[in-house]
Amino acid sequence: MAPKWAIVVHGGAGVIERAHLKPEQEQAYRAAMAKVTEAGAEVLRSGGLALDACETAVRLLEDDPLFNAGRGAVFTAEGRNELDAAIMDGRTLAAGAVAGVTRARHPISLARAVMERSGHVMLIGQGADDFAADQNLELAEPFHFHTARRWRSLTNFLKAENLPIPPEPVGADRPDPALGLAHDEGKHGTVGVVALDIRGDVAAATSTGGTTGKRWGRVGDSPLIGAGTYASNAGCAVSATGTGEFFIRLTVARDISALVELKGMGLQQACDEVIQKRLTAMGGDGGVIAVAPDGQLAWSYNTSGMYRARAAEGQPLSVHIYKDEF
Repeated sequence: MAPKWAIVVHGGAGVIERAHLKPEQEQAYRAAMAKVTEAGAEVLRSGGLALDACETAVRLLEDDPLFNAGRGAVFTAEGRNELDAAIMDGRTLAAGAVAGVTRARHPISLARAVMERSGHVMLIGQGADDFAADQNLELAEPFHFHTARRWRSLTNFLKAENLPIPPEPVGADRPDPALGLAHDEGKHGTVGVVALDIRGDVAAATSTGGTTGKRWGRVGDSPLIGAGTYASNAGCAVSATGTGEFFIRLTVARDISALVELKGMGLQQACDEVIQKRLTAMGGDGGVIAVAPDGQLAWSYNTSGMYRARAAEGQPLSVHIYKDEF
């Protein structure tokens, strides 16, 4: 019997192998993914909206320095944290997105505010930060997003590229709560959630700090509707993670939904078609999570691992990291 509600969460894909994670690191990630998934599941279990479940779960991920979003975001080459996020309602196709924001503590909530309180779909940079202030959303000082390991990753990257190292932000001497627990999955990383509620509506939400050392206002796929984030009750909801430039060119999230809607593919088959065949053939790396209105759940990735978890009506919550965990 198909579940009436379901949620799938990802914390990024990349070089994530058993040999690379210490037991305490693996335990930290599994615990974090379980906590986030259960929080979203509780919203759905109580009859809440898929949109609310997605936002609730992503906000927790944005507050967790283990992940490349919000509090644990990577740095640009200029030593800044520039955050991207998107959210989409599968029932109405309403969507909101932000890119290059620096002040919103929860970029996913800012993206939802864009969707619900403005006439626009996407805001960027200073304008998006101004909108966050206008809407009385919680703001944070730049040092809130600073973590020692992300700064270390930036300096290593800049040295390798023979680029100048900027001065470290003020307030950077605060203790790093993820010190010794966080794992560097590569210079990419994203978090995302897809959900199905008891009304049969799906939603998707994605948030990221982008790529380490990004320059010139680079924006990846996460905040781009149809590329890294998409939701439609006619097809499915998808959140992606990986090398964004490939996901943009392939419109990965929308293509998966279209294969379900227009070709009648099963959800897992559609995800595999796009990730294992099209993305891999182009030389891209990463993965997706997805949920359909009929209760199908899926994920697909072509990297060595992906932090992922799921829960559904009548099914236990499960957390997976490595390739051999199904």
